[in-house]
Amino acid sequence: MNLLTTFRGSMMESFLPAGWDLEKIDRLADFSGAAMVKHCSWWHPKFEPVACDSLADFDTYMGHEIAREIQLTKQAGRPLAIILPVGPMGMYRWAVYFLKEWGVTCAHVHGFNMDEWSDAQGNTLPSDNSGAFQYAMEQAFYGPLGSATVPKAQRHFALQSELPTYATQIADLKKKGAKLDTVFGIGRVCHIAFWEPHFAAEFETEVDWKAQTHRLGARLHPLTIEQNALTSFKSRTTLVPAFANTIGPALFLAADHIIGGADGSFGRGMQWQGLSLRMTLQHEPTPWIPSTYMPMLAGRLFYLKELAEPLVAECN
Repeated sequence: MNLLTTFRGSMMESFLPAGWDLEKIDRLADFSGAAMVKHCSWWHPKFEPVACDSLADFDTYMGHEIAREIQLTKQAGRPLAIILPVGPMGMYRWAVYFLKEWGVTCAHVHGFNMDEWSDAQGNTLPSDNSGAFQYAMEQAFYGPLGSATVPKAQRHFALQSELPTYATQIADLKKKGAKLDTVFGIGRVCHIAFWEPHFAAEFETEVDWKAQTHRLGARLHPLTIEQNALTSFKSRTTLVPAFANTIGPALFLAADHIIGGADGSFGRGMQWQGLSLRMTLQHEPTPWIPSTYMPMLAGRLFYLKELAEPLVAECN
């Protein structure tokens, strides 16, 4: 007895994304260890999953990867347009450490935050609200860099007035030789940024879906809201907005290089991201599972080794 055998007539029938094949997803859930990271035909030849023994390793490796991209573009004399997430977050401390240690300044960097909490019209939280992504980025990355930081005019946030200009700004930077990096986490429902799986129902073709640059006041899936209640709002669901401003696949899939992270462990044997990681890596690309497109790009996806352990019941 499981969800598949008790699904009909349950509240889950209209809850999970309509395009999910639950039997197929359950088969993917059986993969663990090396089977979870087995190379698939649609993967980019230079896409690499990287296992991390601990959260400390994860934060350090991912922070080093971000810092290295900033250093390499600086050495090459190229601008760097870098799409940044709030979640994961621990890597920013290490990116700051390495950049300062190496004496690398960030005048050539243009940061584009991929999303921000909003209402249905795209109005966002004040920048001094501790739940706002702009606040988080200033505290974790831009501020600690000190005199080496990204110039304020080159820090872009997913606000109602600015998000619609991202595509043009990034295109202009690429015309000047900029490299585009997408740094990302994977949502419980396999979103990238807040580009949710249920958006797929709105588009007749994959081409139309891929052409979307952004959305203001995106309607979030309940699992996204509850994921963030648990990971960012100390379980207080009522603090989490039900909408967000977000970039779309036309931007996050345009990257020359990606830096992904999956650190979704609660400790004591509890986790929330193991299934999402398997879907991302082993399910063929589909708009109903946005993260499945990321392995088609060059770069690295860092993940906690714990997430690759067998997904079997363990009462806590």
